[in-house]
Amino acid sequence: MGVVIPLEDNKNKQASVKPLVDLTLPDMERVNQLILSKAGSDVQMIPEVANHLISSGGKRLRPMLTLAAAAMFGYEGDGHIKLATSVEFMHTATLLHDDVVDESDLRRGKSTARTIWGNQASVLVGDFLLGQAFRMMVDVGSLEALDVLSTAASVIAEGEVLQLSVAKNMETTEDDYLQVIRAKTAALFAAAAEVGPIVAGAAKADRNALKSYGTNLGLAFQLVDDVLDYGGSSSELGKNVGDDFREGKITLPVILSYRRGTPEDRAFWREAIEGGASDQANLEKALSLIRRYGGLTDTIARAKHYGTIARDALAPLPASPWKSAMIEVIDFCIDRVS
Repeated sequence: MGVVIPLEDNKNKQASVKPLVDLTLPDMERVNQLILSKAGSDVQMIPEVANHLISSGGKRLRPMLTLAAAAMFGYEGDGHIKLATSVEFMHTATLLHDDVVDESDLRRGKSTARTIWGNQASVLVGDFLLGQAFRMMVDVGSLEALDVLSTAASVIAEGEVLQLSVAKNMETTEDDYLQVIRAKTAALFAAAAEVGPIVAGAAKADRNALKSYGTNLGLAFQLVDDVLDYGGSSSELGKNVGDDFREGKITLPVILSYRRGTPEDRAFWREAIEGGASDQANLEKALSLIRRYGGLTDTIARAKHYGTIARDALAPLPASPWKSAMIEVIDFCIDRVS
């Protein structure tokens, strides 16, 4: 079940993450080796749980951004490898923790670690990966990079708690929701992009440009994910379509549809989200209301808006293959709904 959302300005050529993948391939091979090394432990369950998620086929977009952002400014050391690995470990840890909090059974098309090893193991292995991430940050020796990534870790945790505080609350506003995804998703994209120019010794203006790029790319990325949950497929999502609805998550398509609906429509949303009446029939009705009130198309419009800001953030930087690849990533993230 799903709907296809056409973009207003469909391109003849579908945007791709491949240019970024190709440019970062040699360094990503080193990152992948370091991931396997640092996920190792004499405690057998730790590498089992960690590798279950690490090897499950994610694009590793965030560490690629770190590598590309460092290369864009001519960095030639190996600190970016450790920082990129730290970024991926932070991301993996948040996924392990998220699946426990959300009681999710599927992640990237595979059973979640919590369904195989239990909630306790998922949380503790996530903590182990965070510890390894910080050890690598210290190894790099950049206090500025450590500050950026450690701040992001705190902000992400705040976002998780904020999301809990607004969970199943239909009075959540669009501003409330944007505050959640700025913390939960955009903060790590921003940090991943900013530490590249930091380790390369780039100017403050360049650091700020990459930070802005990462923030707005992260917002666009998450908004498209919100759309895909109601208008995508399980293969695209790596989870079941409608999981956000079943988990009572307040996302932007729901917020817009609730605000624009009749009193009867709003009563339905309160029963479905706050009351937990999230069966298949109600999911169908939710999809109908979201389509009726433009919840998906307007969420895509928001995503494209943030994509434009991300593109503008890079505009002052000199032309390069790295810049071109990072701009194409913006279109790739948004074109997932085309």
